[in-house]
Amino acid sequence: MTHALIPDLALSLLRRANDIARHAMSRGHHPFGALLAAPDGQVLMEQGNVDSVNHAEAVLAREAAERFDPAVLWSCTLVTTVEPCAMCAGTQYWAHIGGLLYGLSERELLQLTGAHPENPTLDLPCREVFRSGQKPITVTGPVPELREEIAALHRNFWRRG
Repeated sequence: MTHALIPDLALSLLRRANDIARHAMSRGHHPFGALLAAPDGQVLMEQGNVDSVNHAEAVLAREAAERFDPAVLWSCTLVTTVEPCAMCAGTQYWAHIGGLLYGLSERELLQLTGAHPENPTLDLPCREVFRSGQKPITVTGPVPELREEIAALHRNFWRRG
């Protein structure tokens, strides 16, 4: 099973995730957005960031694990604006979501947030987390075409603190 989404669809889904992040930010939350896409690109679930512990990706993965059979989730892709942290990558792994597409790397996020106390970024790429497991999660990202669109939300949010 491949998790490769066609390029135009991948960009469209990432832009939708960024809209979710923008909505989360408008409600006072950190600007992160995630969605769960079926193999054909149909969006099954959406989730914005809740708080510093309930990240968009982890909340989405936990809820997806409750709603869908593992075989269905294995064929799906978690689409998120920023590379999942170690907690979110681990939650995706345990939820059995087989693919990941992200726009901005965790290191790029760190450059935007600096040492912000609400986002103490871990320098642990999701690929390393997945490589430590027993299931081959397919990872695509970062996506340079959307770097500036995604980074703009973070640049504006983290500077206003």
